Amino acid sequence: MENTLHEKVSKDILLKAYNHMMLAKAMADIYEENRNVTKYVHSTSRGHEAIQLATAYQLKKEDWVSPYYRDESILLGIGFQPYQLMLQLLAKADDPFSGGRSYYSHPSSRDEDKPKIIHQSSATGMQTIPTAGVAQGIKYIQDFNLQEFENNPVVVCSLGDNSVTEGEVSEALQFAALHQLPIIFLVQDNEWGISVTKEEARTCDAYDFVAGFEGLGRMRVDGTNFVESFEVMKKAVDFVRAERKPLVVCAKTVLIGHHTSGVRREFYRDEEDLTKHRAKDPGEILRNQLLESGVDEELLKQITKKARLEAEEAFERAQKAEDPKPETVMQHIFAPTPITEEVGTREPEGGEKIVMVDAAIHAIQEIMWKHPEALLYGQDVGERIGGVFRETVTLGKKFGSKRVFNTAIQEAYIIGSTTGMSAVGLKPIVEVQFADYIYPGINQLITEISKSSYLSQGKFPVSNIIRVPIGAYGGGGPYHSGSVESILANIKGIKIAYPSNAADFKGLLKAAYYDPNPVIMLEHKGLYWSKVPGTEDAKTIEPAEDYILPFGKGKIVIEADQREIKKGNTVIVITYGMGVYWAKEAVKNFGGKVEIIDLRTLIPLDEELVFERVKAHGKCIVLTEEQLNNSFAEAFAHRISKNCFKYLDAPVETMGSLDTPAVPINLILEKEMLPNAEKLSAKIEEMLKY
Repeated sequence: MENTLHEKVSKDILLKAYNHMMLAKAMADIYEENRNVTKYVHSTSRGHEAIQLATAYQLKKEDWVSPYYRDESILLGIGFQPYQLMLQLLAKADDPFSGGRSYYSHPSSRDEDKPKIIHQSSATGMQTIPTAGVAQGIKYIQDFNLQEFENNPVVVCSLGDNSVTEGEVSEALQFAALHQLPIIFLVQDNEWGISVTKEEARTCDAYDFVAGFEGLGRMRVDGTNFVESFEVMKKAVDFVRAERKPLVVCAKTVLIGHHTSGVRREFYRDEEDLTKHRAKDPGEILRNQLLESGVDEELLKQITKKARLEAEEAFERAQKAEDPKPETVMQHIFAPTPITEEVGTREPEGGEKIVMVDAAIHAIQEIMWKHPEALLYGQDVGERIGGVFRETVTLGKKFGSKRVFNTAIQEAYIIGSTTGMSAVGLKPIVEVQFADYIYPGINQLITEISKSSYLSQGKFPVSNIIRVPIGAYGGGGPYHSGSVESILANIKGIKIAYPSNAADFKGLLKAAYYDPNPVIMLEHKGLYWSKVPGTEDAKTIEPAEDYILPFGKGKIVIEADQREIKKGNTVIVITYGMGVYWAKEAVKNFGGKVEIIDLRTLIPLDEELVFERVKAHGKCIVLTEEQLNNSFAEAFAHRISKNCFKYLDAPVETMGSLDTPAVPINLILEKEMLPNAEKLSAKIEEMLKY
């Protein structure tokens, strides 16, 4: 037995694995014995140690791994120490992953000597898309020789079998198979999904489920047997490292501990089930194999004892470590941006006017010529039609199908993959075809993208641009006309631009590119071509290539007459997007008594300019295209009221669309629902009576 075992895996690795298993067991036992101290919810890897360590031991510093919340043994295996993990367990200031902001075994790491780990969330299965994005980014980097690697990087995404039922997991599997990404999806199947059994949750396991994804290899392994797991994972990693093709590895495991410290095994599991799982304890299996191969029992006892002492010492140290300082709570929401001032030439001499859609095409083209790390993808943006609004036309032809390409109808993947792409140093520009279709991607936007910088302590801000055609005009109907800015503005950790003309569009798009944070560009379809009557001013002279307009800088587009301001006979309209043109049409009726501010960006918001000008006028209308109740406009109106209360002659008014669930397709009904210059004029007239 000794020779057979050691021919498969060296004795050093076997003893290393046994030591890590005993550490993981000791840590779990200590957490359980100190429930009054380990008050924050946590899971442990008990029952999963073999497959996790077997995976970890294959990985090199060029690789990337996304563990899930039960994967502490992966972290031990790639080199993190119990003390470091316990700092996160107890939410201490020196927690190396999140600085006390996230749960146990929710890592993020750029350590040079270890595989890299993007921010890990708790949402089961959601990590598959960002991690596939890492693999997509590595493939792109290697295709264009943007970076040299000592070893071909391999990406590992770990998840539980019950999470494979999530739709977003299928999007990741589909993309990985279609584009042949260098990724391993490691599925650990312990037959439980909290209290949900496999019989209640799924018709088959992951191995059978993925059979239909052509081009996606698959392997099975007993994940409780370290020797078998090591052999299989070595074969899997070596295959992906050499062949650059995706694999799914389905590992059968057991759940010895609790689901989490908050959902304890005695709540939902009977003794028969627990006995069955304990019989497959990976530590006991490896111990018996080592004894049968001739390893001295006293050595194994010493390893076990030493592991317990090491874990105890680490736990005592972690308890004494400092808690985070309260004043750090707002750190790392955004990474610092280098774009703080307007620079470049906005109106070059002899320049020609262009429409907004051309501003987008030209800005992206200039970016892509200059920056090989920039790429563009989404539904129908490729060479064939260049976007349903022709907003990327010619780009596919100029830059080729590896830099500008179509995706399937996968809004979650389009949005969420930018997390991984950004992590490896790329700048993805992606498009959601209509604002109404952003909802399938909201989960990725909230769960992964918006929290990544904050929960990784600034290690992984997501640098992306998400383009979203928005707004109603011309009978677009209920699923192609919606406004979604209030939903987006409620997501903390993202930036939002909403330009109203070509020059602003180009300048803001350039600023978004150089901003290291996630940016959503809301682009009104009715302004793309200035086809809507009254929107001719959306065409502007094209700014020079060097023009950049920073976020958070509103603009007074029409000033009120100073004499009327002094008399108290003026009102200011705060708006953005199409609202700028309703307002510009309406002010023609009021002879210098109305001022208009175009916000240009919604996050960050130029509150300083707004408050200053509202105080000067004393009367204010916040105008939006959105349905009004509970909107961004109403929330902003409250902040204006609070900050300018002493200067107001009347309550701050808001104006927007009627509160219908959707934009009706009939043009008469659409007009009735939407604001317009006539309705705004009536509101202004009413305000001027104060």
